[in-house]
Amino acid sequence: MLPFVAVPSTIAQEFGKYRDLFCRGAGFEQVSRYVTGLLLSENKTLQGIAGQWVAGGEVGGRRAMHAAVFEAGWRSSELMSHHRAVIAKEHQGRGREVISLDWTLSHHDWGKQIFGVKRSYDYVEHRMSCFQTVVTATIANRHLIDGIDVVVQFPDFSVAEREYLKVTAKSHYDDLDQVRERLIEMLHYHKNRLEYRKRTEIAVEIVRPVEAEGQFSHRRLCVDQWGVDGEVYPP
Repeated sequence: MLPFVAVPSTIAQEFGKYRDLFCRGAGFEQVSRYVTGLLLSENKTLQGIAGQWVAGGEVGGRRAMHAAVFEAGWRSSELMSHHRAVIAKEHQGRGREVISLDWTLSHHDWGKQIFGVKRSYDYVEHRMSCFQTVVTATIANRHLIDGIDVVVQFPDFSVAEREYLKVTAKSHYDDLDQVRERLIEMLHYHKNRLEYRKRTEIAVEIVRPVEAEGQFSHRRLCVDQWGVDGEVYPP
C-alpha cells in the first residue's frame, strides 16, 4: 500500500465545508486524515490508517481521535442538518430527484461492543451473525447521489430482559441493597423499551426534519414494501 503524504484535494475540498463544526484546526486536520484512511486504506483501524501516514501527518491514538470528533459537542441531528444544507445547493437544477428510504444490516463480527450490535440470525447470509440494523435516507438524480441521514436502530432485547426478570424474581428481599439492585434492573428494562424504535418509526423520524427544513421539499419519496405497509408512506 502506498503511504499517505497529504489529504487528497477532493477530500479536503468537500470536508472543508464542515470546518466550522470543529473548535480547533488540529482536531479538523486529525479527522481529515482519518477520513482519508477510511476511504483509501485497506486497513480501516486507527492503527492501520496511522501506519500509512508519513511523519508529520500521523493519525493519533483512540483518545486523540475521540477528542477531535467530540470536542465541538455537536449532536448527530445538527450535523446531518448541516450536511443537508451543504448538499442541497449541489442538487439544485439537476432535474427530477428521488429521496429513498431503506434499511440494511451492517456486520460487525469482531465488534460486539459497538453501539447497536446484536447477535441474531441474518436472513440474507443465512447464518448467525453480529450486526447493526441501519436505516438510511438518500437523495438521487441522474447526476448525483448523496446520503441525507443514517440512524442505527437500538436492538430489541425486551424478550431476553423480560425472561431474566421472571427467572430472577423473588417473593421478598432480605435487605435494601437487593431492593435497590432489583429496581435498577427494572428501570433499565423500562428504559430500553422506551428507546426501542421500529424501522418504520425511525423512517418517520428521518422524514419529519427533512420536510421541516424545506431543502428538498419538491422531491418524490420512495420507500420499499416495509415502509409502504407502515406509517412512513400510508396508502
